[in-house]
Amino acid sequence: MPKHSKGVRPQFFDDPTSDKLLAMVMALAGEVSVIRDRNDTLERLIDAKGLIDKSEIESYRPSKEVISERDAWRQEYLSHILRIVDLDADKMGRNDVSSEWQEVMDKV
Repeated sequence: MPKHSKGVRPQFFDDPTSDKLLAMVMALAGEVSVIRDRNDTLERLIDAKGLIDKSEIESYRPSKEVISERDAWRQEYLSHILRIVDLDADKMGRNDVSSEWQEVMDKV
């Protein structure tokens, strides 16, 4: 996946920060839509085949290993969603935003 988009970023609002926030929200909306469709497909297939009861999905408790894998995925995903912040930091010559970044990630 390319890290930088080609061309000029469209501007819809007077404040560029609002445009960046809109871009992040729309990226999230696209991701959620795809995930929701895939999850719906999986649940319908599982139900149609009688593989597990829906209550098993609701009562599932992940192992520490699964939690660790999910946390790693989440970090990567949030980095992808918030990449515009990194791009701006690069443009402003702020190469080390790691401490500020980690504070945000810890809150999430």
